[in-house]
This record gives sequence, C-alpha cells and structure tokens, in this order.
Amino acid sequence: MTADSAAAASAGPVLHGERPERLLVIVAHPDDADFGPAATVASWIDRGTVAELVCCTSGDAGADDPDTDPVELGLLREAEQRAAAEIVGYRAVHFLHQPDGALENDLPLREALVRLIREMRPDAVMTSDPTHLFTADGFVQHTDHRAAGMAAVDAVYPAARNAMAFPHLAKSGLAPHVVHRIYLFWPAEPDEWVDVSGYVDRKLLALRAHASQLRDPGATEQRVRERLAQQGALLGLAAAEPYRVIRIER
Repeated sequence: MTADSAAAASAGPVLHGERPERLLVIVAHPDDADFGPAATVASWIDRGTVAELVCCTSGDAGADDPDTDPVELGLLREAEQRAAAEIVGYRAVHFLHQPDGALENDLPLREALVRLIREMRPDAVMTSDPTHLFTADGFVQHTDHRAAGMAAVDAVYPAARNAMAFPHLAKSGLAPHVVHRIYLFWPAEPDEWVDVSGYVDRKLLALRAHASQLRDPGATEQRVRERLAQQGALLGLAAAEPYRVIRIER
C-alpha cells in the first residue's frame, strides 16, 4: 500500500462527487462493463454524461464447449453487449476485434484506443485496474482484463496527448487530447465510491442481456446485489461501486 492509499484508508471511505461530461469506458470483453461499472455509468448518463463503450475483443472464447463456433459466438456476444449498452444508455459501442484470451497491450491496440480517445475527446476514461491480480476471495483477474486496463492507461498517458505518438493521427486531423481523470474499476486499492443506490436494478437488467454468459442468473444477481450493498454500507448507502481515481494534472 502506498503512502497516499494508506492515508486515504485511515480517513475512511470517500464518496465521489464528480461527474464527467464525456466518458469513454474501455474493457476487454462484452459483459465486463456491466459486471463492472454499469450502475455508475447509468447514473451519470441520466444526469447528462455522454458515454461510449469500447470492447477490445468480441468475447469469442467465452464458452465451455470447445466445438463452439467462435465467429457465431462473437456475433452473439456483440449483439448482447449492444442490447445491454442500450439499457445503460451508451451513445455508441465500439468493437476492436482483438483475440479473446490473447489480448496484448501492444502498439496496434494502443493506436486504436488513442484514435477513439481523440475522436470522442472524453474528459475521463474508465477501465479495469491493471494492477489487480489476486483478490481476497481467491479470484484471479483475467489476463485480458489486465491487458485492456494497461493499454487504456498507456493510451491516455502519454499517447493521446502526445502529437508525436502515432503522428499520422494528428496529421490526419485527430489532434492530441488530454484526459483529466482515469477511473479504475475492480480496483486493488479503492479510494472513492460512487453512490448507485437507485441503479442496482438497471445494472442487473443490463447483465441479463448477456444470456450466453449467465450459467445461473439468479445466483449471479444475488451475488451482485450483495456486493453492491456491502460497498454501500461502508458509506451508509444502499449501494455503491468502488474505484481508484487518478486525476491527471491540468
């Protein structure tokens, strides 16, 4: 734990009071954004935030049967994500069609993310915490989640703001852009929480759109409700979602 995170922990949970006007959410797979920050994003959209979603893969390896056609599965999962995104309220969904299970934080992926950042020009980017490998309850963070999170962070800083990073983008009219906040969901060391008390049902409705991924929908919903309630209880709220928030200098 860093000195900053230790100080934050000693001060107790902090309720996040900011709301980005423009938000780009970057995840590895269809359904990550709905298991992750869907309630937060829906609450911000209802208050005026314009949000877009980027899925680095199409989730074409997300099946138990090895005979599954990955192309058909990818198309199904993209359709499920579009349906979920409509429930949450995203303006657009982008699929980068990278290999599911083999996602790498490489130059082509970062270039694609920089392009999207410069096109949308968000004041905040939200992604999975790339430093979170193991959780207290024995969960191992998927390699694609970590790769997507690190690629998103590297795209924000320094690449998106640097004219000499992928200079052909700037020369084609996509000027450098400075993102001022990064929200890391599924955080190893959360430092701020967003009140999502009125948005649990909306999050669960978005999750139901991912029917191909829910082996036991009832158990999944119960687990999600309990987790949101536990996080909310830290601040005396009905439900909350935790983040590590990085503020980049203006």
